[in-house]
Amino acid sequence: MLDFVVIFTKGGIVLWNSNTSGQNFSSCINSLIRGVILEERNTESKYFEEDHLAVQFKLDNELDLVYAAVFQKVIKLNYLDGFLSDMQLAFKEKFGDISAGERLDNDYDFEQEFRRVLSSAEQASAKVLKAPKAMRSYNESQKSKKTVASMIENPDKDKAKKPVVEKRVNIQESPEPSSPPRSKEDIIQENRRKMREKLTPTKKSTNSSAPSPVESRPEKAGKKPRVWDLGGSNRDAVLLDRSKDTPEDVQYQTINNDLVGTMQGGIRDLDVESADEDEDTGYKTEEDQEEEEEDNSSRNKKKRGGLLSYFKGIVGAKTMSREDLQPALEKMRDHLISKNVASEIAIKLCDSVATSLEGKQMGTFDSIATLVKEALTQSLVRILSPKRRIDIIRDALESKRNGKPYTIIFCGVNGVGKSTNLAKICFWLIENDFNVLIAACDTFRAGAVEQLRTHTRHLNALHPPAKHNNRSMVQLYEKGYGKDAAGIAMEAIKYAHDTKVDVVLVDTAGRMQDNEPLMRSLSKLIKVNNPDLVLFVGEALVGNEAVDQLVKFNQSLADYSSNENPHIIDGIVLTKFDTIDDKVGAAISMTYITGQPIVFVGTGQTYADLKAINVNAVVNSLMK
Repeated sequence: MLDFVVIFTKGGIVLWNSNTSGQNFSSCINSLIRGVILEERNTESKYFEEDHLAVQFKLDNELDLVYAAVFQKVIKLNYLDGFLSDMQLAFKEKFGDISAGERLDNDYDFEQEFRRVLSSAEQASAKVLKAPKAMRSYNESQKSKKTVASMIENPDKDKAKKPVVEKRVNIQESPEPSSPPRSKEDIIQENRRKMREKLTPTKKSTNSSAPSPVESRPEKAGKKPRVWDLGGSNRDAVLLDRSKDTPEDVQYQTINNDLVGTMQGGIRDLDVESADEDEDTGYKTEEDQEEEEEDNSSRNKKKRGGLLSYFKGIVGAKTMSREDLQPALEKMRDHLISKNVASEIAIKLCDSVATSLEGKQMGTFDSIATLVKEALTQSLVRILSPKRRIDIIRDALESKRNGKPYTIIFCGVNGVGKSTNLAKICFWLIENDFNVLIAACDTFRAGAVEQLRTHTRHLNALHPPAKHNNRSMVQLYEKGYGKDAAGIAMEAIKYAHDTKVDVVLVDTAGRMQDNEPLMRSLSKLIKVNNPDLVLFVGEALVGNEAVDQLVKFNQSLADYSSNENPHIIDGIVLTKFDTIDDKVGAAISMTYITGQPIVFVGTGQTYADLKAINVNAVVNSLMK
């Protein structure tokens, strides 16, 4: 049933393998190494699938080896966990004393031990499958315990029991069975007393005066005009109308003139306050621990912070097991969740750290601290590091040389700041001498077109057309409300191609991930226009919601597109980053789910408040 079994190092050197089917499984093993082991994604499941094949594997951190078994996905093999553990023990027993330098020169004859371990695992599994569940005999059933007399119906006996039951019910229903009967005069006096109580008004009704029928009737009046606190006349409405361009908006240039020239070149890295490793690590030497034991007053002092202080209870173990690490992993999980990492992602990160540490040889407390910190830091850095680098300036210049506009589509849920951050990116592009066309494809939200028109007016005020051959650096393409967004985007891209515009930024309507009609509309917009980049705009404030949003956005874009290779999310814009202090876990959650990089980070209210993600700063902030 096992097509291929292999033992290889984490560096990719195959030590031994058994191929019973004769096929080539190198592609499947390479995908396992590239997509799971190196990136440490989903390693807690020890299971990987590709096409019709499935791979179950086990890591040996002591020898840095991987034991993997390849089989058909439709077959369910329950004995693989025990089989891989037994094979690991057998290989350690035979070759465990060989150093890493001798691995290439040694001939590993493991066929006999492999056959023995596989045979014992299959036999043990067959015994479990063959043992049927014993059927219960009649004597063990409840029916066999009933007597014949209990099954005979006697209607006369049932009738005789009924009056007794009714009599008991009547006795229980009588209010005062032991009280003596009352005379007729007592009953008359009792009724008179109840009548007087009913006619006597209570205190509440005496004190409060009953409203007259005329006063209780609501006053009938016609519709009255609403009076606003800061109201105005019709003449003021002309001055307050901002939907049309006015020459007075040029004064915006004098107010924000200091922003011009600050965004030239690449986006600046984000500065996140990181932990001071020397002052806030939470570690204590053995001398410090002895002093604390001698000084009882130190128990009342506040414990020093730091994520890795959770590992202070794990001291002196030679080989770490998952049971030893479990208390520390639970503390680590809670710490990550408190930093706004989604709970599902925090659990996977902890399992990844446990997988990399399990079986490692550890000595003193300091070595444990070093290994734990390195394992967690490497895992977080690997997640945040992009698989591919998105260089918008380079790609836009390449599209300009090819004679076509570079197109970016912004999508996301309601209220995350798509239009605002689109304007920031537009400002960055015109700072680098690109002329931009903004396509107003949000045809649902009231005021969406006017918001983009205001941004266009302000951006052109900062970069007047006179300095660029009387051509506006930013133009707005809009067709009003209620139109098809895909058609407007197509017309905007065609207009940009005809007028030699460098970049097209497409603003879309905010939509919840569960809104099927709007998700179909977004998928249609992307499929019809085939943009160069699809950016998902998400808030840095969200935790678990970020996972749900990204998963369903990607799934909807894939499901509602008829293309064989649908265009899904290419990158992430993380907004409101200045409101979260050191709770930067949303960045981890979003990149872990999609595997796509965070291209921009919004950090404020001005056009220049746009940064690039700094991996080391974010990781250090998470480790505080």
